[in-house]
Amino acid sequence: MANSSSGESVAERIARILETFDAERSVQTPSEIARRAGLPSSTAHRLVTELVGTGLLDRDADGRVRLGMHLWEVAQRGSRALRLREAALPFMELVHARVREHIQLAVLEQGEALFLERLSDARAVSNITRIAGRLPLHASSSGLVLLAFADDELRERVLARPLPAVTADTVTDPGRLRELLARIRQEGIVVARGFVEPVSTGVAVPIRQRGRVIAALSVVLPRESPTAGAVEELRRAAAGISRRLDEPAE
Repeated sequence: MANSSSGESVAERIARILETFDAERSVQTPSEIARRAGLPSSTAHRLVTELVGTGLLDRDADGRVRLGMHLWEVAQRGSRALRLREAALPFMELVHARVREHIQLAVLEQGEALFLERLSDARAVSNITRIAGRLPLHASSSGLVLLAFADDELRERVLARPLPAVTADTVTDPGRLRELLARIRQEGIVVARGFVEPVSTGVAVPIRQRGRVIAALSVVLPRESPTAGAVEELRRAAAGISRRLDEPAE
């Protein structure tokens, strides 16, 4: 697509507009979108109008804008995440029925853990994860699994940059984190007590497709809860998901 005077393409500007939306900011005015996307007001208003016309954005009676259902529809077509989610959901439901705590499915996306699905219970412990939300690789149990089995280049890049503490228990020392990642690769499991929230423990295992780790399956438990039962359920579920993924696509 054609570039703007700043050298930025139309596609890049549209991506910036869409990325201004999140769980806390699901409805915005075009002026708010312009400010948050760092775009001139006239440019943002024009692109928003065009995106509304295609159905990628919706506009309400007050002129405010939200993500359109057509965007969700397009995203579902042929997405690699769709097959993974469909393969995982039946096994996630079994784990959820037995553990009665949050269970989550995450993939590695642009250097973060991106959560594709979450099943929860009203009585479950606090959990900040949301579907389509992200968490740092070094802090979340799912992220640690994904980082442990990522390629060496990504792992070294993460270890070389500052590692912010989400809580007092988050591992931020590169040496300690390197040891933790090696242990995860050896044991195929991580138990992260208080890494994301002080009251919670994240437990995660890898999901493989044809031997390669493509996702992480995790549960979030009260911090002092026993983890052995959850580990057994997660490993059984991950094995089932991997078998399903290795089956020929219909």
